Amino acid sequence: MRGPHNLWRLIRTGATFERTGAMTVALEAMEIPPRLRFVARLLGWPFKWLGLKGDPALPPVTRALTALGPAYIKFGQVLSTRPDIVGNELSEQLKYLQDKLPPFPLAQARAAVEAELGLLLPEVFSDFSEPVAAASIAQVHRARLTGTGEEVAVKILRPGIERAFRRDIDAFYFAAGWIEALAPFSRRLRPVDVISHFEGVVLGELDLRLECASAAEFAENTAGDPALSVPRPNWGLSGRTVLTIGWAEGIGLNEVDRIAAAGIDRVALGRRVLTLFLKHALRDGFFHADMHQGNLKVAPDGSLVVYDFGIMGRIDEYTRRVYAEILLGFIRKDYRRVAEVHFEAGYVPADRDIDEFARALRAVGEPIFGMDASRISMARLLSYLFDVTERFGMETRTELILLQRTMVVVEGVARSLDPHLNMWEVAQPVVEDYVRSNLGPRAVMRDLMQTARVLARFGPKLPALAEAALIQAGNPDTDRRSAETPRPTRLWLMLGALAVFAAGLGIGAAL
Repeated sequence: MRGPHNLWRLIRTGATFERTGAMTVALEAMEIPPRLRFVARLLGWPFKWLGLKGDPALPPVTRALTALGPAYIKFGQVLSTRPDIVGNELSEQLKYLQDKLPPFPLAQARAAVEAELGLLLPEVFSDFSEPVAAASIAQVHRARLTGTGEEVAVKILRPGIERAFRRDIDAFYFAAGWIEALAPFSRRLRPVDVISHFEGVVLGELDLRLECASAAEFAENTAGDPALSVPRPNWGLSGRTVLTIGWAEGIGLNEVDRIAAAGIDRVALGRRVLTLFLKHALRDGFFHADMHQGNLKVAPDGSLVVYDFGIMGRIDEYTRRVYAEILLGFIRKDYRRVAEVHFEAGYVPADRDIDEFARALRAVGEPIFGMDASRISMARLLSYLFDVTERFGMETRTELILLQRTMVVVEGVARSLDPHLNMWEVAQPVVEDYVRSNLGPRAVMRDLMQTARVLARFGPKLPALAEAALIQAGNPDTDRRSAETPRPTRLWLMLGALAVFAAGLGIGAAL
């Protein structure tokens, strides 16, 4: 699939941006240097006539992205949360992509539900509305369950959406491969791996059974979080192409004027959005990874309502600790410690100068602390940060892509509610609380207990392993394939494992 035919798709992308006028708007909004603007225009202009026309009623960039398809729309949704990168005007235009795309017909939606559930619609829903929201992958209908009268949201995948996404992703792979081949310096950014990660995320979003599972897990994890409402899924009325979940009532976070008119404290709400995201990422290691305004509401009592669990992020305990130490180092302006953590985690090659890296990090962090948040240019900050990663040979960490992307989106959402919000100030108590609980003596004891549990599973095998080690130590003809490891060493390793096992059991009993 990733053949030269994808070159046509990439040419058409540039041509569509040129034909719709999106090229000029996007380059200016993102403050691209004049020389690069000229090159981009020069490459796109000869093929302008090949571009898709799109909907002339839409603004240029929105028009281009909707014409190009779902993968491009996803990218636009991310940019819609970052007025500090694309400007306020373009950010507002791109919010159209969050939930206001053209829906597919009601009759087609009803037929899809009946086909998935194997039931006639009146048997399940006493009411079934026209689409109330339509995004790049699916659309949502408001419905009422027959019998109980409970209000629910019914999410239905767009017909043919998987094929459309695979076509776009195929072209992205083609582009990433050529980028790696023609620009060797880009390989540290691992463009092909990044597209592979994006593909996995998107394909997971195209199976609503997985979203149903994510919604249930997220609801369980956050049951005790104050001022947070998470609708619960209905497993019996969900399948691969249909998801039924509790109806989320409230004002969308993209309706800032309505939020203000309702008397809801926007500053407190912005802080809550950022605080809850950090808690979920650090405490649970499982977080909502698509937290743009179209997936968030505020209830009449001021509670934050989170829904649409198609894209979720998961990070292991070790990565959480590294991430927390990096955040805490920035918060405390301990750039040396931030640099050390990067080296300890292997994010920066060991042959680079740690002091120089710390100095570069200071140049990234200090402007943030010394300036009002509303005056920070995230575009320039990201540009400088990119220069730093290139200078020190840092590779893209695919396991952190969703976390980093969501952090950018969430900060954008929070600052849309409070332009003066300082991310580091809001993050400090959450990060410090996590560090106290997970990087101190209690965490060490907990880690030893977990080690003991793992070793306990191998308890029945330890006598046989010890006997085999003793036999090997006394028989020079046994297991010649292990000759590279001295027999006494193997014996001491086995005895060491037994000692650790016994110590772990002792600690577990004491606690």
